[in-house]
Amino acid sequence: MKALYVAFGAGFGAAARYVIDVAVKKLHTHWIPFETLGINIAGSFMLGLVLNSQGNALLVLGTGFAGAFTTWSTLAVEAHALVKTKNHAKAFAYLVLTFILGIGAAGLGIAFNH
Repeated sequence: MKALYVAFGAGFGAAARYVIDVAVKKLHTHWIPFETLGINIAGSFMLGLVLNSQGNALLVLGTGFAGAFTTWSTLAVEAHALVKTKNHAKAFAYLVLTFILGIGAAGLGIAFNH
């Protein structure tokens, strides 16, 4: 039964990621993939926020929604594409921003939760 809660949240998380990704890419081009950066930061905040949730909320919102909403694989592919096109500084900035802002967002979510 727990897997169904995760799958339910994941369905919405993956769909939300797709809609946001498409919408941001239509707005403009940018020097790093801000759509993925923003999604991963928002997902990190959400996971921190629901980390101590009771009942099945953590399964639905944390493991399911935030797990499917955020995307390590897209981050890796985008960073690789920047390196492959010799945009090393952009790749480095993208990775550093993702990690620092993601950890900060998770910490902020945890702080709001207490």
